[in-house]
Amino acid sequence: MPYTIGVPRETADGERLVAMVPEVVARLVKAGATVVVERGAGAEAFYSDAAFEKVGATPGSREDAFGADILVKVRPPSEEEIPLMKQGGAYIGFMAPLDTPELSRSIASRGTTALSMELVPRISRAQKMDALSALSSIAGYRAVLLASTLLPKFFPLLTTAAGTVRPSNVLVLGAGVAGLQAIATARRLGAKVSAYDIRDAVAEEVQSLGASFVELEIESQDSSDSGGYAKALAEEKAKQQVSLLVPFIGKSDVVVTTALIPGRPAPLLISEEAVQAMAEGSVIIDMAASNGGNCALTEPGRTVVKHGVKIVGATDLTSDMSVHASQLYAKTLLAMLQDFTDENGFAPNEEDEVFTGSCVTRGGEVVHERVKSLLN
Repeated sequence: MPYTIGVPRETADGERLVAMVPEVVARLVKAGATVVVERGAGAEAFYSDAAFEKVGATPGSREDAFGADILVKVRPPSEEEIPLMKQGGAYIGFMAPLDTPELSRSIASRGTTALSMELVPRISRAQKMDALSALSSIAGYRAVLLASTLLPKFFPLLTTAAGTVRPSNVLVLGAGVAGLQAIATARRLGAKVSAYDIRDAVAEEVQSLGASFVELEIESQDSSDSGGYAKALAEEKAKQQVSLLVPFIGKSDVVVTTALIPGRPAPLLISEEAVQAMAEGSVIIDMAASNGGNCALTEPGRTVVKHGVKIVGATDLTSDMSVHASQLYAKTLLAMLQDFTDENGFAPNEEDEVFTGSCVTRGGEVVHERVKSLLN
């Protein structure tokens, strides 16, 4: 009997993505899986039930999708959804295990083997499974487009018969995947772009995109941990960083912040003093709003005006591009499924560092050491 993969409709507020798209479903069906897609699951991402059925998906109810041998989702299962999961089944998707570790305990109670897309190791072999990077790139692009529509100025230099319009100044704080995409997009729109990151090593990448790299007089340190994420600065250096950034923020028309460390509050980069230093009408897009925000005045999920500056607490930028975001996310899930399934279904591999690095629950227990430490 072929194994089943369940694709439920996402119900979290503002979420428009779907975990699988027809192109990926077709490949899974060809490989021998039965893919059960909840009716309406792809509607918000503009993938119709008919499009899924055309490639061999099996339409089903919510209970059918959650009861599959392997469940795939975008948002972590809610406490109301976990009881619907198949006892002893498998789950692959986002879990926010470092931010809401107690959810992992509930998932473990179902005997579920759960792989968290947030914890996929950042190694070369796992790049095709790196959902965070795939979606961060989309968010960085969308953040700049949003800023360009909110800013009451042109981004590019314009020379007209009525005079010359100088280009807008855009500052990107954090030069990871999202930040680099934000830099590239702002440059394509014609803005004058600068960027800052605590990792001096990314200066060359920033400059290769045509932006200038902001250097602060802070004692250098190794600022990447073993997983490839930026470490938090020591408290004293963090305060110094915030103070030194004020003049750079003050002369910017747009600031896009991207500094987000899983399992920790977002680091403060923009103080109220820095907001006050900006010209009225300026815009801040805070992409770290889901973890509190990089700006002291950010309100997650809301757009507010403080000291004449529009501050966007962005939490759903990828949902605004649900077609391509769903495509990219589905392909990262496909890569996971290809590595950890065989003709009989889910195939755990304790010798694989991607499996061990992303596995949060197994055998009724939370097995990931970082997550376990947060539950003790």
